[in-house]
Amino acid sequence: MTPSFSTALAPLLRRLEAERAHRLAVLALRLGLAGREARADDPVLGVQALGQWFANPVGLAAGFDKEAVAVRGLGRLGFGFVETGTVTLRPQGGNPVPRVFRLPEDGAVINRYGLNSRGLEAYVARLARLPGRSGGRRALVVGANVGINKEGADPVRDYAAMVAAVAPHVDYVVINVSSPNTPGLRDLQGERQLREILEAIAPERPPLLVKVAPELDEAGLEVVVEACAAYGVAGLIVSNTTTARDGLRSAARSEAGGLSGAPLREPSTAMVGRAYRLAAGRLEIVGCGGVATGEHALEKIRAGARLVQLYTAFAYDGPAIVGRIKRELAAALRREGFASVGDAVGTAQ
Repeated sequence: MTPSFSTALAPLLRRLEAERAHRLAVLALRLGLAGREARADDPVLGVQALGQWFANPVGLAAGFDKEAVAVRGLGRLGFGFVETGTVTLRPQGGNPVPRVFRLPEDGAVINRYGLNSRGLEAYVARLARLPGRSGGRRALVVGANVGINKEGADPVRDYAAMVAAVAPHVDYVVINVSSPNTPGLRDLQGERQLREILEAIAPERPPLLVKVAPELDEAGLEVVVEACAAYGVAGLIVSNTTTARDGLRSAARSEAGGLSGAPLREPSTAMVGRAYRLAAGRLEIVGCGGVATGEHALEKIRAGARLVQLYTAFAYDGPAIVGRIKRELAAALRREGFASVGDAVGTAQ
């Protein structure tokens, strides 16, 4: 089966309730039923980032494969990297259902999963079974995204413990301090709280990234950038989902939760640019929010991102979108006169 054939089945999944469709998609990937991208990556897409080589800069954002059960299947689709999680230290059920809503007229999704997770122990066991590195390089770059439990959490203790547990098994780690669906989580982006968390995380670890909220103002973003630079953080993921609802048309537009997809593209790209300028070369930027075409990916790269992530467009359009975006991005890079992804980073500044 090819990714294109799998994508042809996507309209059938969209007839199902959104969370059920998500579970079935993950199951199909886990069973190897979503196909394989046969074409090799265009050399123009290769990029050095986070101290390692990525065959292409197009990754899958956290939230799709929360439990790290479908990494192999996702890798076959042609992603340059796959970010698993968000995982929490202890199992938790998340928020009551329904908690995922499609907004088709807006090309968006609202979710209020609430970091549902089977817990760290089972997650780490699955990561440990993934294929190892060959010659110091894994065929697919794999990340782990960690967050704190809704109840009974000690952020400083728990983030440090989770990073230490996943570190031997992944190529980078993300601390999620920006989900809108866990009360108080976004407060951890404040200077004192963030510095305490980062100080507690052992320096012997893979590259560490911090995922930020799109609602951070310039002063708040500067606080995050300076704290991250001070504690050896490798980069920022810009950005998480938004609580904004401006200009939406779909029936589910008033549902509570984090909005992802097309409405987030422009604000997240603008925030990539702000983060890139503030970081001044000290942090890598990963652009996330509304990427659905190669042109969208190039927008984020030219704003300052070295890597980009998909989520909502992948959920809507299916596996074939990965190859399509890569082909469009390669063509756009050449059309704009760039010999590589790295050559294009930050050129819109």
